[in-house]
Amino acid sequence: MIVVTGGAGFIGSAMIWQLNQQGRTDLLVVDELGSSSKWQNWVGLRFDDYLHKDEFLRRLLSGELPNIEAIIHMGANSSTTETDVEALMATNYAYTRELATYCLARDIRFIYASSAATYGDGLAGYVDTEAHTPSLRPLNAYGYSKHLFDLWAMSHGAADRIVGLKFFNVFGPNEYHKGDMASVVYKAVGQIEQEGKVRLFESHRYGIGHGEQRRDFVYVKDCVRVMSWLVEHPEVNGLFNLGTGVARSFKDLVLATFAALGREPAIEYIPMPTNLRDRYQYFTEADMSKLRATGCPTDFGSLEDSVKDYVQGYLTQPIPYLTTNR
Repeated sequence: MIVVTGGAGFIGSAMIWQLNQQGRTDLLVVDELGSSSKWQNWVGLRFDDYLHKDEFLRRLLSGELPNIEAIIHMGANSSTTETDVEALMATNYAYTRELATYCLARDIRFIYASSAATYGDGLAGYVDTEAHTPSLRPLNAYGYSKHLFDLWAMSHGAADRIVGLKFFNVFGPNEYHKGDMASVVYKAVGQIEQEGKVRLFESHRYGIGHGEQRRDFVYVKDCVRVMSWLVEHPEVNGLFNLGTGVARSFKDLVLATFAALGREPAIEYIPMPTNLRDRYQYFTEADMSKLRATGCPTDFGSLEDSVKDYVQGYLTQPIPYLTTNR
């Protein structure tokens, strides 16, 4: 049995889809649904059972859940603007530590979500080595909560026995519940359909033009293929970046979205909110050499092809969710 935490979320539900594509339905899915619409991510997927995250942890630690092959821990508070630091620490650090400790004691495969937010402003680079990690300074509490667990894994001799993935800017189907945290592609399609144009933040940094802020945009389907490979290769462990290795501008992303819709580009640049300006990443680009060296396939599709698949295959379809039969 494979456990997927955060299984109703964006990457978690995409991972269930990926496992379903491989014929795996012996899955225990863990989440905290509340009043969110993210339950809709499950409608086209197949799994054995669901547990609330607190009930799962209780049953796990009491020995009621035997025969676990792997725990893929995607559950997190993923809001980069969250101000409740205690909540972030409880979910992103303490809960992750409990699961990792359990898996380490029983030789269970453990793969968890770290984040590119741990790199802060990026001035120290985007290198995922253990030697580089302690020097990082995240810009927000979310990034720090992820960074703190990375440091815990290193200081407790666990970094070479588990897998941490520093996701960069992931986009793709099943992100629809994320609100302000949803990708620019998803938001752009809505703006184009409603207004015929897309709004992007102006640049507030000398030498960088409006819309030329660059990020490492990575398609969720590529991410889950990597994760699936890691499940199948338990000899590969460590902290790894997960991006494309190529930074592209927000303008590039939006132009690809217009092209996928067959529409002429129309972009309006608006001032960035002042509360974001000192915490904004103007450039991210994953150094993918460490993951590639393991033999993991990282031949991802181009930004344009990925956006086209997302827009035409999902966002403009009556049912935009990942399903096991497509």
